[in-house]
Amino acid sequence: MAIHVVKRCPGASVAKQGLENDPVSARIEAIRQQLGDELLILGHHYQQDNVIRYADLRGDSFLLARQATENHRAKYILFLGVMFMAETADIVTSPGQAVLLPAPQAGCMMANMATGRQVRECWEVIESNFHQQFIPVTYVNSSAEIKAFCGEKGGLTCTSSSCEKAFRWVMEQGKKVFFLPDQNLGRNTGVKVGIGLDAMAVWDRSKQQLTGCIDPSLILWDGYCPIHEQFTVSHIQQLRQEYPDIQLIVHPECPHATVTEANASGSTEMIIQHLQASSPGSRWGIGTEINLVKRLAREHSDKEILSLDERIGPCPDMMKITPEDILWCLESLLQGEIRNQISVRSEVAGWARIALRRMLDAGC
Repeated sequence: MAIHVVKRCPGASVAKQGLENDPVSARIEAIRQQLGDELLILGHHYQQDNVIRYADLRGDSFLLARQATENHRAKYILFLGVMFMAETADIVTSPGQAVLLPAPQAGCMMANMATGRQVRECWEVIESNFHQQFIPVTYVNSSAEIKAFCGEKGGLTCTSSSCEKAFRWVMEQGKKVFFLPDQNLGRNTGVKVGIGLDAMAVWDRSKQQLTGCIDPSLILWDGYCPIHEQFTVSHIQQLRQEYPDIQLIVHPECPHATVTEANASGSTEMIIQHLQASSPGSRWGIGTEINLVKRLAREHSDKEILSLDERIGPCPDMMKITPEDILWCLESLLQGEIRNQISVRSEVAGWARIALRRMLDAGC
């Protein structure tokens, strides 16, 4: 899976970037040039165009965090994303690097569906009913506290593209999977590794009880991505009726029925690579965040790329970062102040780092 690199050329004029009439952008670019290699700007694919254009590197959250660890000269890492992404970057980078989130209020609705207290209460029930049969696995789209819980309890993290490997890592130890926080990714992955839907149970947060199979091989937390949750089978059927030759790809955070109906499912990077390798003139329907779909349509104008439903809006948390937020952070750096730094407590970071390391050691 590739990181998308946007090269920053020393001395490049603001005019060449089409920003000459935008004073905020001109000032951002001037500060970038002044800070040089001490500054690294990471941009998640779901950011809006007027924000992601400042990114040195574009990619999925964990890939960007890993890339940050390889840029040892970067003293300041500005993450154009949401809180859990900045937390992960802080966990994996060195103490001498500061991770900044221009809009600290940019959370993640899915990640917020699993708090440390809630998960530990659930774990007590799991341990009481199924003593030492389960190992927790958390999607990287989770808080540092949830990653730390998994590290402490012998579990690991995973990405959307490595979730299947993480499940198999658990199963090879003769154990069962407790997956959080996204039940859709967990359910879709469970089916891939041979766990039937009737062998799954779901933890109901509001009722604090398990529903479904009484002797499950997979327990799912009842979280979900409110954006991907909206893509349905009917969206796919409507596009196929209108365009019989269309190919449909959806993110595995979509509901199981939607994933089953599509031609393929995969991570954001997989979707990007699939389109890059596709033939000119081909037609595609994509079930993921609208900012990325529209950007792909512009970047691959030789193909027709459509959203499964353009009425499904962008991720509201990803929209919270503005160019003005970026400028404020950068101006503060010039004044010797680090604003909006994300620092994970050392004890939490230690256990979270173990969960992340297990993921890498398992080849995920």
